[in-house]
Amino acid sequence: MADEDELNPKNHPTDNAEKDPDDWVTGDEPMTGAQRSYLKTLSEKAHDPEAYAEDISKAEASKRIDALREKSGME
Repeated sequence: MADEDELNPKNHPTDNAEKDPDDWVTGDEPMTGAQRSYLKTLSEKAHDPEAYAEDISKAEASKRIDALREKSGME
């Protein structure tokens, strides 16, 4: 049987830190200012202006940021 400390989620704060953006409760909200700035910078550096759009959600911005970071080797 597992030790009680092992079962306490407070002892593993990052186990669930990375959720799929599609599962975010606030994923449908407009992207944040920080996301907007970072996405714009990444799209310019990657020479992919189509990756940037003003009217996307937080979840979509996160996906595009991840894709651009992977594409540019910034992971």
